[in-house]
Amino acid sequence: MSERWALAPEPEGEGAVLAPLGPDGTPAAEPRREPDLAAAVRARPEVARWVWRSTAEVYPRLLAAGVRVERCYDIEDAEQLLLGHEGRLGEPRSAAAAWARLHNAPVPPDPPQRTAEPGSQDSLFEPRPVASVPFEGLLAVYAEQQRRHDRAEHPGRMRLLTAAESAGMLVAAEMHRSGLPWRADVHRELLHELLGERYAGGGEPRRLAELADEVSAAFGRRVRPDLPADVVKAFAQAGIRLRSTRRWELAEIDHPAVEPLIAYKKLYRIWTAHGWSWLADWVRDGRFRPEYLPGGTVSGRWTTNGGGALQIPKVIRRAVVADEGWRLVVADADQMEPRVLAAISRDPGLMEVAGHPDDLYTRLSDRAFSGDRDHAKIALLGAIYGQTSGDGLKNLAALRRRFPRAVAYVDEAAKAGEEGRLVRTWLGRTSPRAVGAGDDGEAGLPQEGPEQPVAEDGFTPGYASGNARARGRFTRNFVVQGSAADWALLMLAALRRSLSDAGMRAELVFFQHDEVIVHCPAEEAAAVTEAIRAAGDEAGRIAFGATPVRFPFTTATVERYADAK
Repeated sequence: MSERWALAPEPEGEGAVLAPLGPDGTPAAEPRREPDLAAAVRARPEVARWVWRSTAEVYPRLLAAGVRVERCYDIEDAEQLLLGHEGRLGEPRSAAAAWARLHNAPVPPDPPQRTAEPGSQDSLFEPRPVASVPFEGLLAVYAEQQRRHDRAEHPGRMRLLTAAESAGMLVAAEMHRSGLPWRADVHRELLHELLGERYAGGGEPRRLAELADEVSAAFGRRVRPDLPADVVKAFAQAGIRLRSTRRWELAEIDHPAVEPLIAYKKLYRIWTAHGWSWLADWVRDGRFRPEYLPGGTVSGRWTTNGGGALQIPKVIRRAVVADEGWRLVVADADQMEPRVLAAISRDPGLMEVAGHPDDLYTRLSDRAFSGDRDHAKIALLGAIYGQTSGDGLKNLAALRRRFPRAVAYVDEAAKAGEEGRLVRTWLGRTSPRAVGAGDDGEAGLPQEGPEQPVAEDGFTPGYASGNARARGRFTRNFVVQGSAADWALLMLAALRRSLSDAGMRAELVFFQHDEVIVHCPAEEAAAVTEAIRAAGDEAGRIAFGATPVRFPFTTATVERYADAK
C-alpha cells in the first residue's frame, strides 16, 4: 500500500474522498469515498504522508477528533513556494488557480485572508469560501507540482523546503489547539499595577490620564500624547524640531515633557495591544490561541492572524504561567543568522568559528578583531544587514580579509538584488522579482500585499521602496534570514517528531523565528531540553549537509515566561 494518500474533505458532512498515490504522484487506485474523515485517517498507516489542499482546512478537524498526523503535503503552500521559485510570487496560489493554469483557463483570484474575529477564537479555522476544484483536479495539480520540483534549480533542496513548510503547517495547527498557558488573573493584576483603575466609558485608565496631564503641563497647553502630529507641533512651538516621535529621538531632547511622554507611549502600547479588551478577546480557558501563519513573510518568517503573539511585551509575559506541576522550557537559538551564514557560504574560517557552542562573537573577535567583541558583532551583523558605511565599512574590510567567502556570499546576493535578479535561500525559497521601475529609474519591487504581510516580529524587508540599493540590502539579508527560517522549520519538525516518538506529554506551544517554548510536566523538562538541542543539530545536518557548524540553544526551565529572560 502506498504511503502517500490524497485526501479531500467533503464540503458538507463528515466524509472525505481518498486515493493512494504512486511514486509519480498519480493515483495508484480508484478514489473512494469514506463516510468519516477521522476514521479514514486512523485506518491508514501512521507513517502515511497526507496530500491535501490546505492543512488549515483539514487538520483542525482531525485534531478535534483526536487524530494526529505525522506528515502531510500542503498543496496550496507548495504552490506558493513553487510560484516564488519560478519568479511568479504574487500570482494566485490556490489549488483552483493552479488547476486553471493547467488548463489555460481563467485563473480565479485568491480569497482575501480571513481576519480573526475578536472574542471568537473558535471561528479561526472555520471553512472559508474558496473556488472549488474537483478531486481529480487536486490530483492533477499535485502530480504537476512533482514535475515542477524536478525542474527546480536544486530539486532535492526544494522538495525538502516544501516538506519542511508542510510540517510547519502541522505544528501551527497543533500550537493553536494547545494554546499558550495564560493566567487571566495575573494579567489583570499587571494591568492594574501598570495602568491604574479604568474609568467608566472606556476612556484612558488613570495612569495614562495622569501622564497626559504631565505632558500638557510641560508644554503649557493641552497636548494629546497619543497623536504624533500634536506632539511634533507642540515641540515645534517650543523651538524643537522633530522628525518623528520615536522613543530614541525623544530621548535625545532636553525638555520636561520627554520623560512623561516616553512613559505614556510605553504604557499606551500595553493598554491598546494587550489591555483588558485584548484579554477578553483572546484568552479562553487559561489559554491564548493565536492563528499562526507559517511563511507569512517572503523570507519565511512566521506571522499571526491577530492577537499579536509575536510581540508580547516582557512585562506581560509574567501572565504566561505553566500549569500546576508543569514547566515552560524556553529555548533561544544562539546567534542563529551568523551560524547560518557560515553554513551556506562554506567559509572555512567562519565555519570553524561557528563550530563551537559557546559565544560566536567572542571567538570571532579573537580571530579577527583583537579581542574586541563589540566590533566583531557589528562587523558580522553589518555584513548581513548591509551596514557598510562609516565604522561599519572599516569593520567589514577586516571581516573580508579573514572570512572572504562569507562576505562574498552576501555581497553577491546584494548585487543580484540590485540588478533585479532572483536570489534564493539555501533550500530554494525565492525573493520577489523586481518589477517596473522606481523613482530613480532602477528596478522596482512589488508592494506588500496579501501574500507578503509584514511580520509581527518587526522584520520589515524594505523591498517596496522602488530603488536598486534598497533591494540589494533586502536580498543581502534575505539569503541569510530566509535560510535561517528554513532551518527553523526543520528544527520544529525534528522536535515535534522526537517529543511524539518519546511518548511525552510535552506540547509545543509557542514559536517565533529564533525561540521555541515547550509546555511539559516538570519531570520531562530535562528530556525536552535535550530534545531541543538534538533538533537544532539535526536540522543543521539535514538543511546544510555535513558542516562543522553547530546550532546551540540557550534554554531555561521556568514556571513563568518572563523568568526566562
